[in-house]
Amino acid sequence: MRTERRYFFQVLTTDIGPLTLMADKDALLEVRFGDEGSAPPRVGGAEPDGNPLLMEAARQIGEYLRGERRDFDVPIRLEGTDFQLLVWNALRTIPYGETRTYAEVAAQIGRPRAVRAVGGANHRNPLPLLVPCHRVVGTNGKLVGFGGGLEIKRRLLELESSALFSS
Repeated sequence: MRTERRYFFQVLTTDIGPLTLMADKDALLEVRFGDEGSAPPRVGGAEPDGNPLLMEAARQIGEYLRGERRDFDVPIRLEGTDFQLLVWNALRTIPYGETRTYAEVAAQIGRPRAVRAVGGANHRNPLPLLVPCHRVVGTNGKLVGFGGGLEIKRRLLELESSALFSS
């Protein structure tokens, strides 16, 4: 007999705007920018709050946004295509306070001509902040493409940069 998977969500109020977190009992699955006011659309039956994993994720995200945390250790589960998983795992290797270009990420995964596809995978990253897609910039160093908007991307990069220098 198959048991139904239960999902939970929590909406956080942060300095970069509301964030909606979604998890099952074992792992954080999504971080979305904005307050959807209810469960994320992909899972209509999600239950609000009440999940210790979400509370821990919220605590860690709060610490990160205050410049008190550089790495996350909340369990996550990435679900996507093989290529997306390859890109998202490469993003996880970008050190705090550093950036990489889309071309550098493409080269890192052994697909140097897949720059646009890397951008597409970045755009579909279900766990921004924890899988730091904000650390990927255009070839000329310009801020391009970010699900939370370029102003939030700029703020995250400035946060990481200033936290490095205040250590």
